[in-house]
Amino acid sequence: MKTIGLIGGMSWESSLLYYKLINENTKELVGKTHSCKSILYTFDFDHIQKLQSSGQWDKLNDKMVEQATNLKNAGADFIIICANTMHKMADAIEQSTGLKVLHISDATAKEIRNKGLKKVILLGTNYTMMGDFYKDIFIKDYGIDIVVPDEADRDIIHNIIFKELILGEIKQESKAKYIEIIKKLVKQGAEGVVLGCTEIPLLIKDGDVSVPVFDTTSIHAKAAVEWANK
Repeated sequence: MKTIGLIGGMSWESSLLYYKLINENTKELVGKTHSCKSILYTFDFDHIQKLQSSGQWDKLNDKMVEQATNLKNAGADFIIICANTMHKMADAIEQSTGLKVLHISDATAKEIRNKGLKKVILLGTNYTMMGDFYKDIFIKDYGIDIVVPDEADRDIIHNIIFKELILGEIKQESKAKYIEIIKKLVKQGAEGVVLGCTEIPLLIKDGDVSVPVFDTTSIHAKAAVEWANK
């Protein structure tokens, strides 16, 4: 079994979920008494959030590379990032450490392709919804189109993540807002919805809407276990 290097703390709630899912998948794949071999580094998310909001992505890049290098030196065989937005640094980590970063977008796109879908909604932070790291992989490598909410709805999605979900606050009125936004885009032809923030599955689950829901946290954790046991 390979040792997984996890970069977490963005937020700790999602890191906790990753650790739980990885070990549950390990037990299912390898055997009941098994657990994953892993090393976890967690950031103080308050500092990360402030750098994100002030646009200091170079500093964030340096921090991610530094901790990935520490994980490598501690014995990690590959890296998973326990957050969607911070996959902006995946290429830099691979180039600096020589370790594979098991990319959340790639793992998710494979699941969507297996379902035969061609157009999906992407929900996440504004950094994720307006960034390129999902679109580049989905469109270029898998031929899957991505649609995102309009600006007003993007702000709703983003603010609920940062003001509620990362604090572990789950509100039914916020869930209703998410569902309403998803329904709008389904009417425009979207065939599924990607929960492109590791906190959103705390709020939205498969069955809450009429189209398939792709929980990137669960998909990524399962892919990590499969890669660790190749």
